[in-house]
Amino acid sequence: MGATAFDHPFLSGLVGDAETSAWFTAEADIHAMLQFEAALARAEAAHNIIPEPAAQTISAACAAFSADLPALRAATARDGVVVPELVRQLRATVGDASPHVHVGATSQDVIDSSLMMRLKPVAFVFAARLAAIELRLSELQQAFGERPLMGRTRMQAAIPITVADRLQAWRAPLGGYRETLTALRFPLQFGGAAGTLDKLGKRAAAVRSSLAQELGLVDIQQWQSQRAFIAEFAGLLTLISGGLGKFGQDVALMAQAGDEIGLTGGGASSAMAHKQNPVAAETLVALARFNATQISAIHHSMVHEQERSGAAWTLEWLVLPQMAISTGAALRLAHELAVNVSRLGFADP
Repeated sequence: MGATAFDHPFLSGLVGDAETSAWFTAEADIHAMLQFEAALARAEAAHNIIPEPAAQTISAACAAFSADLPALRAATARDGVVVPELVRQLRATVGDASPHVHVGATSQDVIDSSLMMRLKPVAFVFAARLAAIELRLSELQQAFGERPLMGRTRMQAAIPITVADRLQAWRAPLGGYRETLTALRFPLQFGGAAGTLDKLGKRAAAVRSSLAQELGLVDIQQWQSQRAFIAEFAGLLTLISGGLGKFGQDVALMAQAGDEIGLTGGGASSAMAHKQNPVAAETLVALARFNATQISAIHHSMVHEQERSGAAWTLEWLVLPQMAISTGAALRLAHELAVNVSRLGFADP
């Protein structure tokens, strides 16, 4: 049984998202960390910090490497991070090249860069899903946009509006979120022991630039104790899930009235066979509220003492993956819900 609903044997069918979760598995993390180590070796060889044959050996070993997961688990419990044991295992496989593994880097460089390498494709997935939702809402506007609805303010009937008016409220923020996702530039983390890259001397900036290019990340100075990018990304997740939560809340209320919307594929009741519950709409509300709660923890995790914080960093690990999976699930459910809308507005008299 999973420790959270997102990997639970059956609850994950409701609130999980396999495509997003795949980027937060141990396998995905280890793969990205090994990509970092291989790219670091190549970048350092290019700038004459380690021998080229050693870089080739390290790169080949990273491509074929199979980690000892029980040993990684035990070492993480002891060290607080997985990288020392991963580097030890990697060094054991490269023979004479072992002194040239992980030169000038520190655990945070590997872990943070791995996260950036995995958040980058997640952002592209989310942008594509937002585009699909926007398209479906546009289709609904074409089909039903001119039909009348009762506008409601403070849960009370207000004045007549059209279906197009409500669809616009659902669709309007999505394009901005999609554009923000596609414009994101994910930064390399490479600062060494205390953020100064002291072991690389005058060649530090050149190595960092080459490493960023190798990994497809942005070359900036270290940000190991400055977590604004993490907070901004998490904040965007909250905005996306919050916007979709508004869509879900509206649909649930319209379904309650019954004459304003038609839905297919509703959820069954164990006691009332006539019911089709708006499960996807309700879940969108729950996911929005979940992320709205979690963003507070991310803001707490910005408080890093001195040059590195183990406590704040660990808090990020606990919260950010769940926020991303929650957002992936919200995007999945919102598209399913929009596809299942068969009618909107009052029929023409």
